[in-house]
Amino acid sequence: MTLFPLLDTLFPAGHDASVTRQVIAGTAHTAIGPVALLGTVDAAAISHDIALRLASQVLDLVDQHPGRPLIFLVDTQGQALARAQELLCLNGSLAHLARCVDLARRRGHVTLGLITGEAVSGGFLSFGLMADRVYALQSAQVRVMDLKAMARVTKIPHERLVALAASSPTFAPGAENYHRMGAIEALWDTPSSELLEQALAQLRASQPGGDNRLQQGRLRGGRQEAAAIVAAVLAA
Repeated sequence: MTLFPLLDTLFPAGHDASVTRQVIAGTAHTAIGPVALLGTVDAAAISHDIALRLASQVLDLVDQHPGRPLIFLVDTQGQALARAQELLCLNGSLAHLARCVDLARRRGHVTLGLITGEAVSGGFLSFGLMADRVYALQSAQVRVMDLKAMARVTKIPHERLVALAASSPTFAPGAENYHRMGAIEALWDTPSSELLEQALAQLRASQPGGDNRLQQGRLRGGRQEAAAIVAAVLAA
């Protein structure tokens, strides 16, 4: 399903979303009221320009529409891989974006991420994965790093990584593995307005700032030790 038919399905009451240079923004109407839409399309590489435009939209929402729910639409191939971007400290722009999302959360905006296409590396981490809950279409492609690239970086043989990925979701790409690790709340085989509004209602009813990803990862068999380690560090 392409982007605008998907939005029409999720928001039958209407929306005014528009796309400018791979950034989508707008407002949609739901049973619980208006929600803000913000994200990227066409597997955008998150550059300085895109990161700062996303951050600006988040700050405008906090200023002009206090408490309005925010839905991130995620389709990104990751951060822009260019020497010029790195020399200009793209990491700083991504950190600024993440801090703006955190500000929105602390100001009472519930945030929901929906992966509609790709969700890769720093482009995903800086805004989509920052949401209170993340959902993904069944067809979504989620990964931090390709196994061949991981082999080059870690110096672990590719064949060894392939074997590890077969038994451990922490080494394996794919939306299902991120669901097992707790990063993704649920996969939507057939997206609908009912699924979206149920997810928003659950978010609004949850404890502010609550994050159950560590616990979900343990229950689903994806991250067995993470929750216990975090609890031990916090108790030290």
